[in-house]
Amino acid sequence: MRPSSTSRYAGISAGVIALVCLFVLLVWFGTLDGRWLFRPDEGRYAEISREMFASGDWVTIRYNALKYFEKPPFHMWVTAITYTLAGVGDWQARLCVALSGVVGAVASMAAAARWYGARAALLTGLVLIAAPMWTVTAHFNALDMTLSGAMACVLAFMLIAQHPDATPTARRNWMLACWAAMGVAILTKGLVGLALPGLVLVVYTLVTRDFALWGRLHLVKGIVLMLAVTVPWFWLISERNPAFLHFFFIHEHWERYTSTVHSRQGAIWYFVPLLVAGFLPWLGLTPRMWAVAREHAPVTGAGHATRPLRAGLLAMLWAVSIFVFFSLSDSKLPGYIVPVFPALGILAGAALDHINDRSWNRQITAMQVLAVIGLIACPFVWRMDRPSTPNEVYREFTLWILAAFVVMLAAAVIARRLLQSRGVMPSILAYSLGFFLSITLALQGHDAMGRRASGIALLPAIRAVLTPDMPFYGVGMLDHTLPFYLAHPLVMVEHPDELEFGTQQEPDKWLPTMAAFADRWRNGPRALAVMAPQTFDALRAERLPMHTIAADNRRIVVSNFIPDATQAGQATGPAASQPQPSQQ
Repeated sequence: MRPSSTSRYAGISAGVIALVCLFVLLVWFGTLDGRWLFRPDEGRYAEISREMFASGDWVTIRYNALKYFEKPPFHMWVTAITYTLAGVGDWQARLCVALSGVVGAVASMAAAARWYGARAALLTGLVLIAAPMWTVTAHFNALDMTLSGAMACVLAFMLIAQHPDATPTARRNWMLACWAAMGVAILTKGLVGLALPGLVLVVYTLVTRDFALWGRLHLVKGIVLMLAVTVPWFWLISERNPAFLHFFFIHEHWERYTSTVHSRQGAIWYFVPLLVAGFLPWLGLTPRMWAVAREHAPVTGAGHATRPLRAGLLAMLWAVSIFVFFSLSDSKLPGYIVPVFPALGILAGAALDHINDRSWNRQITAMQVLAVIGLIACPFVWRMDRPSTPNEVYREFTLWILAAFVVMLAAAVIARRLLQSRGVMPSILAYSLGFFLSITLALQGHDAMGRRASGIALLPAIRAVLTPDMPFYGVGMLDHTLPFYLAHPLVMVEHPDELEFGTQQEPDKWLPTMAAFADRWRNGPRALAVMAPQTFDALRAERLPMHTIAADNRRIVVSNFIPDATQAGQATGPAASQPQPSQQ
């Protein structure tokens, strides 16, 4: 809606833009298979989708063969479809979030293009790929990015629909797309997909007194469409599982938000450092983003609404309202605020569209300072050593972090030179790609930690002994990654963890006491069990027959029988290099 900026933004051809997009997509999707799944979320949702794919039941969600009604199925549906088309694996498990990140970015770019022009749209995309929270979340198999991708579409379609130059037909179609996106958001993470956009609109109309906006939302048709997207699954699962409605809507929504039932409480400022770190490359734009939010859109012709939508203000209120909403909740997790980033990306893209050389030069300097601080910190990380994470893990991780900060520093140098020789736009491009590559390198390096958490080193030993019909017990612990990699759910023992609802619905599928487990272990069929080292020592003291199959510093896998010679040889190999529990 603003006039074009100076020629200092020239210097990037359509061919260069196409190459940059291709490069970003190759890195974005090409790194999905570069890390083992991390617990708990990645393993959990990969396994839920695998069980859905294996059973053919796409209505009743199960985890570890138990009913699991904490979240709706959209994310798992997409992943199960991916398994069907491309097989079961790590990158297949992460494809849904990666696609959601791209869809959210593209939708945000489309809204920015409609309101602020094509260059602002490109800048919005560059802002989002260089925002650590957006890129990292788009590469972790959890529901936060799938929800955020749908929510980005809700915001973008609303902005496009309410543009002053939109025809009645275009407004209706984009608003219907907005309502459909809300339906997808509800099918991803529940009523929050409707509550958050509704909250933002209420706040916006109270601030602007533009109550006429509600008459342009196509409420009746939109609600019907949203219900058509969401109701079939809710109706089917309620028909098959009468306990679903109370658990899902009361426990998972009201009690989760208003209480500490899930032990996820945090201070009122819990999300502040996450927002700062997640939008770190663009924090210097905050004053300019505020200026964008305060702009009024001009009326460009007859027949327009007398009070057209203020796109920048709506985007700002979107970010602030969602941030405050989750800050006031008694249940907090880092990924909850990811939906604010598309709105921030649009504001930052519009702000960058008019930044001058001097201001941008200061931003580059801040990037250089950050890179230098990171390089100085690397030797300290190199020397870290903890019982749960030995020094060799930190050393491996440090090499990746070192490479990330070297790339960041080099990108800052290149960005400064491009600013002097080619102008602002090529400099912003180099800056953004530098941050994007730095984030990607650090994320890939995180596998040094993730491998240990996933228990991947134990798999060969377990596979040598485990058969498809053999019980595999989770004694006092729910391991979130082994079931997926072994394609074999755990039978929970004593502590149901987050599967309490499922064990209540199907009590015959778990062992509620250690005494029941001891009896089944002694007198039942051949079986394996995974447990913490402390549990292993306690059960050995009770003289339960336990033969170590594999172990690391987090878990021990044992059998109630002596493996044959071939199995024993394979079992002791992978576990030999791992810390062994005490033997009695």
